[in-house]
Amino acid sequence: MSTPGQQPAGGGAGAAGAAGGAPGTGGPAKAGAAAKAPDSSSDQGTAEPEPKDEARREDTDGESQERDQPQNAWSARQDLLGHTPRSMSIGAQARFGGGRVRGDQNNVTGNQVSGDVIMGTKTVYQFSMPGFSAPGSASGEIPASSLERLAESFVADGDVIADLLERLRRDHVLILSGARFTGRRTAALMLLHRLGVSSVRTLDRDTAPSALADRVAADGHAEQGPARGHVLCDLVTRRDRPLREPHLLAARDTLGEHGYLIVTVDSAAVLEDVPFAASWRPPSAVDVLTAHLRTGTDAETTAKLLQLPEVTEFLDRGHQPREVADFAQLLGRYAAGEIGTDAVAQFSLVSLERQVQEWFEEDETSIHLRDKAFLVALAAFDGGPYALTAEVSDLLYRFLQETWNRSLVPEVPVFGTHIGKRLQLARAERFEEDEHTAWGPVPQQKARFRDERASLVLLREVWTGHPSARPALIGWLRRLADDGRPLVRTRAASTVAVLARTDLPSAMALVIEPWGTSRLFRHRLVAVNSLTLAHLIDTPHVPRILDSWCEGDDPRLRWVAVRAYGLIGPERPEQALAALRKAVRRLYEDEPDELDGPMARELAEAVELLLLSAASDPVLAELREHLDDDRAVHDLALGGFVNACGRTQDDEQYGIPLVLDWYARTAHEGGEGAHGIPELWRAALSDPRFTRPALDVLREWVLIANRATATEWALAALLPRLVTTPAEHDRLSHLLRTMPGEDGDPPPDVAARLLTVLPARN
Repeated sequence: MSTPGQQPAGGGAGAAGAAGGAPGTGGPAKAGAAAKAPDSSSDQGTAEPEPKDEARREDTDGESQERDQPQNAWSARQDLLGHTPRSMSIGAQARFGGGRVRGDQNNVTGNQVSGDVIMGTKTVYQFSMPGFSAPGSASGEIPASSLERLAESFVADGDVIADLLERLRRDHVLILSGARFTGRRTAALMLLHRLGVSSVRTLDRDTAPSALADRVAADGHAEQGPARGHVLCDLVTRRDRPLREPHLLAARDTLGEHGYLIVTVDSAAVLEDVPFAASWRPPSAVDVLTAHLRTGTDAETTAKLLQLPEVTEFLDRGHQPREVADFAQLLGRYAAGEIGTDAVAQFSLVSLERQVQEWFEEDETSIHLRDKAFLVALAAFDGGPYALTAEVSDLLYRFLQETWNRSLVPEVPVFGTHIGKRLQLARAERFEEDEHTAWGPVPQQKARFRDERASLVLLREVWTGHPSARPALIGWLRRLADDGRPLVRTRAASTVAVLARTDLPSAMALVIEPWGTSRLFRHRLVAVNSLTLAHLIDTPHVPRILDSWCEGDDPRLRWVAVRAYGLIGPERPEQALAALRKAVRRLYEDEPDELDGPMARELAEAVELLLLSAASDPVLAELREHLDDDRAVHDLALGGFVNACGRTQDDEQYGIPLVLDWYARTAHEGGEGAHGIPELWRAALSDPRFTRPALDVLREWVLIANRATATEWALAALLPRLVTTPAEHDRLSHLLRTMPGEDGDPPPDVAARLLTVLPARN
């Protein structure tokens, strides 16, 4: 069964997806059929988590083909819109998701920053703030001057510091636990400084917990004489080397009456029955920034700097204290006129890039490979269900582990993973939100980066900065593309889109083209979505790729191109329709026996998507202009139009028909829809190849009108425009007089009322 929140591969058939209609239409099914629960046979998740060798993969191809069910373009588009990550979703809704759906007239031109974020900053900043740099492994005394400089800008909650000082005076040992880079080291140094110790010495972070007392003794203790302090930052612990109570008691005995020890650990440290532990709560970013600015600028300048919009944006992104301290240094240079506002605005992204680089440059003792796999998975599934993200991250971990050392058997701990600690490392958060499914919204526990840019920066860093990870990443993405859940496949596509924006030739050769030439429908669909989303984030040359594929000899690549035209076409409707006309003419010339085949239906569905997009008016005008060019183009236009007429608001069975609603909203204005919709309706009803599917759609409209007054009024306004000849009158009159109601009932009452609006037969 599917994980709640992800619908199976087949999706819904859609209102115009049943077989038996005119060429290209697929025949209109009952409106709203897309809301019907799909066949559970396609409801497959990631079958087995471990990577497969080539022979084993071939063994599963038959099974994959059995559960590979084609999905019509409308349903696939709805899945893409429902599961696109937030870094792309605003642009997606506007650029290929808007259109003639009531209330969805978004005219935004797309995500304006994603391209810059993916390609990265060009400026390099180098700062070294005392107290905020990563601790070294060597022991030694910290100069008193450094402590004084830290004290000038140190800020923290007074009650928190008072409590920690009291505990340190009493116990002489304090374990300060908190997230990485939240100022724990600075807090430890300032606690000792406020105690008035004569000196502060750092201890080697690689000190074994069992050797802690010996390390303190070797470093010198204060049995007699002035008080001395010791700091061990980021103590390294493992499951086989935990920090235990006896280690701390022995260290305390060694410290003597005038010695103090503070050990900082992160949230993932392995502690067993440890006393003297306290959680560190960092101060707010604005407090840290204000404190640092006041050490270098006067009060008036500090106030002006804090009011800069670039500063407000920086503070809203939840940066770490060390990043805030570096930002304060940058603002000092800005106040002195050394740099401009562009550098100030860019610094937030620079800090994010530096954090991501640190994640993947850390060795295994600091950040485990499994945690790095989780970071990559979270970047791909940002804002998705946490359980699903954790599931696919374990799969990636196995691929990475196999790349690192094929002789080892990949091992994934089943239990023991703390969600909070995992998200804390990733600077992410958990939240609850409904997830789009074929059956309606389902509440889910989800996870996302606090900074929405993190996913784009991270994927770029992994792909370009760590090429040795590419084989594992490619294998992982291929497994995701084979998953039965639309959410998983969509996120595979969005991930590849980011990779393509970073390195188009590699992404095309290693991932997109193999998907595009696959015999499996769902692989080709992921290729479609990858190219669509890549175009959305301004990857160059995507239209050129589609043009070449559409004109090429590979039928699978032509299929990919045609479906992608329906998604990116609203940005360039004339070019998209020209390519579709060329493709349909080629089909009629080269394969006259396939006019009812898959490619003909795909071409019509692409026109359907364009008609229901934000570019509906120019698309409709283009269809009218070329309607009588030739038989192939004529069938393409009418097939797509009849398909579009079968779509309803929210795919509800009795939702208002989208094309009818379009007509109702433009009829009184005399716009393109007011003229073009009646013209194409008359053409479809009078063409023997389209008469039956067109009448079937009209019957569905009448049944909807029987339940919705607004639909009845709209249909009453349209029907008179469909009668210009006696034959047209007879056709509509016969439909309204003889059409059965639902479940074989007599004609609905609304049919008689609509019959009265038809003009008199001449």
